[in-house]
Amino acid sequence: MESPFSLKDKNIVISGASSGIGRQCAISISQMGANLILLARRKEKLEETISLLEKGNHLYYSVDICDFTSLQPIISDAVEKSGKIAGFVHSAGKEITLPLNMINNKVYGDLFSINVFSAFELVKIITNKKYISSDASIALISSITSLAGNAGLSVYSATKGALVSAVRSMSVELALKNIRINCVSPGLIKTEMFNSLYEKISPELIEKTIAGYPLGIGYPVDVANACIYLLSDASKWVTGTNLIVDGGFTAK
Repeated sequence: MESPFSLKDKNIVISGASSGIGRQCAISISQMGANLILLARRKEKLEETISLLEKGNHLYYSVDICDFTSLQPIISDAVEKSGKIAGFVHSAGKEITLPLNMINNKVYGDLFSINVFSAFELVKIITNKKYISSDASIALISSITSLAGNAGLSVYSATKGALVSAVRSMSVELALKNIRINCVSPGLIKTEMFNSLYEKISPELIEKTIAGYPLGIGYPVDVANACIYLLSDASKWVTGTNLIVDGGFTAK
């Protein structure tokens, strides 16, 4: 009997697939048998991701996903080449740490554009009946900052909270098409962004931060596995929820 976690021959779109969580989602999801449609700005990084995938009918598009006019032609082209889409992981995003007195309209606009508005636009396009399978599933990568506050993260937290809130309403609407949508909220994940950040702070602060995670910090594969669950038939009765993957951080 085929595993309920199998994604064999399903066409899955992943944004932000050039590095970090998005790249690992691509790798892990390809290992479950899926064909991938990868979106990110950096072509050379996308090509690196493609080289790490299991064999399949994979496509990639170098695109600024905040250029909303470019998205529908890309999705249309991908469906024409590969067939209808069975899943979407929105991993593209940007983090910024700024105190309140340094936040301006440009900061708001830039962060909401990539973290929220691009997700909404891609969900709108992909869920068009021309492009999507009737039993598709969507996972938007949020963050535990949508649940737990931290100094300097007001705007970032707001963008991630917007995804969690929107998914509740989207799930009700999309259920009419038999499409599921959920969020995944990771805690601290050891990515390239993590490494560059922790080069700038003291060992004492690093130790204090890690101590806040009962199971230690996470890895991109932990988030990828959560996405596999939400994309697969194993979660066929799960929609409108926020799956927290944080090693127990928010349990305290």
